[in-house]
Amino acid sequence: MNLDVNTRDNIEFMIEEIKNKLQIVNAAALNSKSFDTEQYEELRDIYEMIQKKSSFSVSELDAIVTELGKLRK
Repeated sequence: MNLDVNTRDNIEFMIEEIKNKLQIVNAAALNSKSFDTEQYEELRDIYEMIQKKSSFSVSELDAIVTELGKLRK
């Protein structure tokens, strides 16, 4: 998958990967349709940061979820 391209499929892929990596219980809270292509670069930055880490503290999880919430339309 080429994440350099801003597509709806790439947004859906990144959101699913973020949900899996963070083990988000309420997966409906992060619906890929809630993210617009205008926020693609910010979403990709979050995705790439999450992929580099193997674990997250509670405060890191809170900050990530807060940032994702700000990107939702």
